[in-house]
Amino acid sequence: MVVLAASIISKTGKPLVSRQFVDMTRIRIEGLLAAFPKLVGSGKQHTYVETENVRYVYQPMESLYLLLVTNKQSNILEDLETLRLLSKIVPEYCPSLDEEGICKMAFELIFAFDEVISLGHKENVTIAQVKQFTEMDSHEERLHNLIVESKIKETKDIMKRKASEIDKSKIEKHKSEKGGFVSLPATGSVRFDNGYSDSSSSGGGGFGISLSFESSLDSDSYSKSKSRTTVPASVPSKGLGMQLGKSQKTSQFLESLKAEGEVIVEDTQPIAGTLKTVMPLTDPVNVSIEEKLVVALKKDGGLENFEVQGTMSLVVQNKDDAHIRVLIEMGSSKNMQLKTHPLIDKELFSKENILGLKDPSKPFPLGTPSGILKWRMQSKQESLVPLSINCWPSISGRESFVNIEYEASKAFELQNVFISIPLPAIRESPTVNQVDGDWRFDSRKSTLEWFIELIDNTNRSGSMEFVVPAADPSAFFPIAVKFSASTTFCDIRVTGVTLVNGGPVKYGGQTQLVVDSYQIA
Repeated sequence: MVVLAASIISKTGKPLVSRQFVDMTRIRIEGLLAAFPKLVGSGKQHTYVETENVRYVYQPMESLYLLLVTNKQSNILEDLETLRLLSKIVPEYCPSLDEEGICKMAFELIFAFDEVISLGHKENVTIAQVKQFTEMDSHEERLHNLIVESKIKETKDIMKRKASEIDKSKIEKHKSEKGGFVSLPATGSVRFDNGYSDSSSSGGGGFGISLSFESSLDSDSYSKSKSRTTVPASVPSKGLGMQLGKSQKTSQFLESLKAEGEVIVEDTQPIAGTLKTVMPLTDPVNVSIEEKLVVALKKDGGLENFEVQGTMSLVVQNKDDAHIRVLIEMGSSKNMQLKTHPLIDKELFSKENILGLKDPSKPFPLGTPSGILKWRMQSKQESLVPLSINCWPSISGRESFVNIEYEASKAFELQNVFISIPLPAIRESPTVNQVDGDWRFDSRKSTLEWFIELIDNTNRSGSMEFVVPAADPSAFFPIAVKFSASTTFCDIRVTGVTLVNGGPVKYGGQTQLVVDSYQIA
C-alpha cells in the first residue's frame, strides 16, 4: 500500500490541509485535489473513486472531505482502515469541523498524519499513541523542572531568611534602646513556630509582658516546600475582664513580617469539610465507574487487610433519554462479588450483560447519580497490592538514617502519589540525601511528604533517603499513602447505551481507582 497524500478539502475542492508522503510537485497535488469534486457523483454510496493513475478514498466530514490519494496497486482494505483512523484523529484536534477550525490546527494535523503514515505506509498506532507522540511529554523533563523549581524556591527562602535576620537585628537594637522590654496586649498573643505555646498570659490588667523572641523564621524547615510559612495571630479570648487594643510596636512588628512576605492569619475555627471542584456533565448520559481501595500492610512485611469496593453509577440529563439500558462487557473478575440494584433486572444482566430496569416503562431519575451495580473483593494475596512500601530506619550515633523504597505493580499507572512519613518532633527540616520525585516537610504535622506525579513503566521502583536526629524506629510509622489510577481491579467496561425501544444514546463517563485508606503500620 502506498498513500500518495492525505488531505482535507472543502466540498468545492479548496485544499485546506494536505500532507504528501512521496515526491510530488505542488502543481500535481493541486490538480489532483481540484479534480476530485468533479469525480464524486451525487447519490453514490461508494467511499472511493478511481482514475487512470490514482485512486481517491474519501469520507465526508460535515462540509468537508477527508481524502486519501493512493496508487491503484494499493490494498483498498488497508486504505479504508487508514481512513477510519484519520477520521477519528481529526476531531481530536479540531473541535469545529469547518474551514477556520482546520486551518487553525493545520500543523497539529500534519504532525498527526505523519505519525499514522510513514513514507506512504500505515503505522501500527492507536489514537492515544498518536496524541502521546505529538505532545512529546517527557517524564525526565518534568523531573528536571521539579528540581529546578525546588532550587529556585530554596534560593528564595535563603534570601527571605537573610532579610528577616536583618530586620530582627534592627528590632533587637530598638528593644535594647528602650530597655529590652516589648509591650504586648494582655488580651491577645502572637504565636510563632518556635516550639513554645502562647507566650502571653490570659489574665487581665494593663501591664506589659516581657518576652525574648526566639528565631522563628528559619526557612530551612520549608526548603523545597510547596507552601509558605504562616505566622498565626490568635484572636482575643472571650470572657476576660479588661481588654486593651494592640500596641503600636506589635502592629509595626506584624507589618514588618507582612512586608517580608509572611502570611499573618487569625486563629479562627477551620471550616468543616473541603470544597470539591465538580466538572459539569455535558453528555446526555454519564456512566461512571469508581473503586475505593482499603489496604493495611505490616511494616515487617505481609498483608493485613485488602478490600476493594466498586460502584457503577448513572446520571441522566434529559427526559427523552431516561428509558435506557447500559451494555457492559465483563472480563476476568473471578473474586468479585457483584450485586445489582433491587430495581435492576437481574436475569437480563446475568444472561446478556445488560443493565436495565425491571419495569422498562419507568425512567431513570434525572440529574442525580443512580447506583446500578456494585461489587466487592477481599483478598490476602499480597501480589494484588498496587504499591508496596518498605521503610528501613537505622540509628548511627546521634542520627537516624531512614531508607524508604516503593515498588509498584505493572497492572496500574498510578497518578499523584503522596507518601506521608511521620517524624519525631523536630523543628528543622530533615536532610534528604536522595529522592526519586519531590518532597516537602510539614513542620506543623511533623511529617515528610514524598510526592511522585506519575508511576508508570519508566519508574516502577524508587527510593528516598533522609536523616533526622536519633529516634525510635517506631516513630516513622504508620506511613499513609494516597494515589489514583484510571484503571480498576474489576475488568468491567461500558460498551454502549441504548434506548429501551432501540436506538443508541450518546454517553460519556469516567473510570477511576481512588484510595480510601492505605497504611503501613
